[in-house]
Amino acid sequence: MALRTIREMGDSVLEKKAKTIKDVTPRIRALAEDMLETMYESGGVGLAAPQVGILKRLVVIDITEERDEPYTMLNPEIIEQDGEQTGYEGCLSVPGKLGVVTRPNRVVVRYNDLDMNEWEMEAEDFLARAICHELDHLDGHLYVEKVEGELRDAAELEKEMEEEAEQAQEETEEA
Repeated sequence: MALRTIREMGDSVLEKKAKTIKDVTPRIRALAEDMLETMYESGGVGLAAPQVGILKRLVVIDITEERDEPYTMLNPEIIEQDGEQTGYEGCLSVPGKLGVVTRPNRVVVRYNDLDMNEWEMEAEDFLARAICHELDHLDGHLYVEKVEGELRDAAELEKEMEEEAEQAQEETEEA
């Protein structure tokens, strides 16, 4: 396994549509492993092949704390979606920034695993958000295209949220 370089906003590969994977070769398997290692090392919860410069329809996602059951999805497509959720998103290709994005709250995604078995999975909440975010990369889109309002500096926003939490704690203690 090897760490891959994550392409950042402005790199033209991030604007291109990825190609369908027809066969799982040793190179595709190695790419999936490298992507997981790169995602974990970078502190992300998802990574799409175009983000490491490979125009293939492959994403890896792991929203768990334990990181023991990552999803490796080849040729994923959302076949059903409903509901709505709005919240902050970040991206390894847009380091240090966050923005408010509205996404479906529930999705059903069809994809192939590394043995080309077809699966359908229903996802809600944060997993649904992560799937939508990563699948956008496969079609050449970054979350910044959907941001409501301004992109925020992640460190600045985190500091604001900590201050608000401290203030709320103080008010609770006074009451």
